[in-house]
Amino acid sequence: MQVVTAGEMGKLDRMAIERYGIPGIVLMENAGKQVVQVVANLFEQGVRNKKVVIFIGKGNNGGDGFVVARHLYNLGAGVEILLFTDPLNISGDAAVNLNIWTKMGQAFTRVDVAGGIELAKEAINSADVLVDALYGTGFRGVVKEPAASIIEMANNSGRPIVAVDIPSGVEADTGRVNGPCFRANHTVTFALPKLGLLLEPGAAYTGKLHVVDISIPNFLLEGEEYKRYLLEAAMVKKWLPHRSASVHKGDCGRVLILAGSQGMTGAAYLTAQAAARAGAGLVTLGVPAGVHDIMEAKLTEVMTVPLPQTEKKTLAAGALSDIQALLKKADVLALGPGLSTHPETVALVHSLMSELKIPTVIDADGLNALAGELNRISGARCPLILTPHPGEMARLINIPVGEVEVDRLNAVIQLALKGNCTVLLKGSRTLVSNGEQLYINSTGNPGMATGGSGDVLTGIIAALVAQGLDPVKAAAAGAYIHGLAGDLAMWDKGVMGLIAGDLITYLPEALDLIY
Repeated sequence: MQVVTAGEMGKLDRMAIERYGIPGIVLMENAGKQVVQVVANLFEQGVRNKKVVIFIGKGNNGGDGFVVARHLYNLGAGVEILLFTDPLNISGDAAVNLNIWTKMGQAFTRVDVAGGIELAKEAINSADVLVDALYGTGFRGVVKEPAASIIEMANNSGRPIVAVDIPSGVEADTGRVNGPCFRANHTVTFALPKLGLLLEPGAAYTGKLHVVDISIPNFLLEGEEYKRYLLEAAMVKKWLPHRSASVHKGDCGRVLILAGSQGMTGAAYLTAQAAARAGAGLVTLGVPAGVHDIMEAKLTEVMTVPLPQTEKKTLAAGALSDIQALLKKADVLALGPGLSTHPETVALVHSLMSELKIPTVIDADGLNALAGELNRISGARCPLILTPHPGEMARLINIPVGEVEVDRLNAVIQLALKGNCTVLLKGSRTLVSNGEQLYINSTGNPGMATGGSGDVLTGIIAALVAQGLDPVKAAAAGAYIHGLAGDLAMWDKGVMGLIAGDLITYLPEALDLIY
């Protein structure tokens, strides 16, 4: 599913109206009716005799709110409208729906006048559900009074909140929240999701996202113009390789992993085991000789190779020739989990960068070895997939981590363009980009914030590359599958008790659900 900015959605609306003759008021009517359906589904017996309070502003979002009010009233709900503007400021299709509401003999309560906050408080405290139709996708900046205080009341009321298109206070193009903002339980967005609903912190205010049809022609929504996508199971399924009855292990790809050091054998284990579970035909793990016996005992389905080591049991610079021989038999390299930042190991990574000729997934200490070395990344002669968390990203592009967190979207695209590579920026709503395409992940949960989770992701991505996926699709599919395995694990283990090994346990089930 494509993801759009407010401006892009506006363009699609105008095309539907001007090119295909769908009146704007029809789009507004359809939008409002879809919101009504979500509100009605909150109650087992429907909305009859339920009290609904609707917050309405002067724009088209408010016009949607008037449609919601009318249909809920017709269904037997008690509807109270809190109007945040002089009705004379309402124009166009929104004014048509305001006029219908008043001609039905229904009133509204002005809250932009003296005493308005107290009136809003009374309404909120008597409500069964609240509907936010205050600001739309054009909102920027900070919510002002009296809306600011009323939004805080709504959030603290304990009543469920349904947002129309986007929670008021979220910036549609960035997800930024600069002040008070409705914290919705459900957001009903129209035609396509907006960026701000999927990027933090906006995603945290969105609640359950419902992307609904308002009759904009499908072929307008399914084009490739914007190249931003919300990852879904159907999309990932199309990318996964089909296995014929005659397939053999050599057809399923050969993964080489360089990982681990003294005290960090778990990272190597998790990466290797994840690669095997994600469908790679053959997995080989190269580790420092001093920890090789540990890996031999821990791994059954993975081949292990002892490599020259430093006195600290990390990979030595002298391991380069052995690694070169291993690379000739591999389809993809996974580099970095648990390697350490020993100076000699860092030097080995630098030397490898100029030798690589197969796709390479770089994570953890592989990334740390390349901090401030963007020229080594951009100069690589093979496709690279970098999988940083925000701290690693900050070190790679030499900016404060706070700047990465404030604008994750720009950070991932800029590194992809400057590094001529694919970048996966970890976190809530993991982002994947090659500088041209952007994928936003829809799976995963806070329980995955545990040591080793990233190592599992590295193994999954490497396995997908080995099976023939191009780098950006492998990274995007890997993020989705990884998050889905985490969701399955959470449903069984809970959030607090989830560990990285659980992700590997649930990988087969996650793949089966998609495949």
